[in-house]
Amino acid sequence: QVQPVESGGGLVQAGGSLRLSCAATGSIFSIKTMGWYRQAPGKRRELVAEIRGGGNTNYADSVKGRFTISGDNAKNTVYLQMNSLKAEDTAVYYCWIITADNFGYWGQGTQVTVSS
Repeated sequence: QVQPVESGGGLVQAGGSLRLSCAATGSIFSIKTMGWYRQAPGKRRELVAEIRGGGNTNYADSVKGRFTISGDNAKNTVYLQMNSLKAEDTAVYYCWIITADNFGYWGQGTQVTVSS
């Protein structure tokens, strides 16, 4: 069983920055993909960014150029650096891990609030 553990959310003013971290704990054989989703009140959960084992990344159009996802394989940790934050980035951010045997695991979520 794999458990993603998130940290780094909080309250920030528009234009500010935050960095989210997600560490995979538990019985980890191999991780194929790690990423971040977010869900704002009344909206569907959406992909923000993901990084695959080979280092390939994928971003939602709304965050390209502002957010950067990176990973530390030795620590089984993924980071999301969020710059130039906007009010519309306010949401609960969830870490998502897919293992090599194609099981998916969600973190508990961390709140990001951007005040305008």
